Amino acid sequence: MVSVVQNVAIDCVDAYELARFWSRVTGRPQHPQDRPGDPETQVLLSEGGPVLYFTQVPEPKTIKNRIHLCLRPETSREREVERLLGIGAAFVSDHRNPDGSGWAVLADPEGNEFCVLRSDSDRAASGS
Repeated sequence: MVSVVQNVAIDCVDAYELARFWSRVTGRPQHPQDRPGDPETQVLLSEGGPVLYFTQVPEPKTIKNRIHLCLRPETSREREVERLLGIGAAFVSDHRNPDGSGWAVLADPEGNEFCVLRSDSDRAASGS
């Protein structure tokens, strides 16, 4: 017997708006019944797969995440970092190396950190 991941739960101050941001990040829809002001919302990552589940809590984030999402973009890592910054992410730290390896750490509008990895095309171009 094993357990299957149902969802990844993210505490937040504004569940609908944070789900809206992550919907834009992933290109996946919010649950069709979610509305502004809802205390719980979802982003459907794949049919039958886990979802991002946003739960409204009264307190803001105060420390570094112990779990975070790592994104592998379809485009280059550099283009994806720029796109995400344009839709409301904040730059946190740079772990990119001169040889192209590494990642960039960004934060969503409520300060939850996430990583942007190299894309498959970035990896193919560098041979690793």
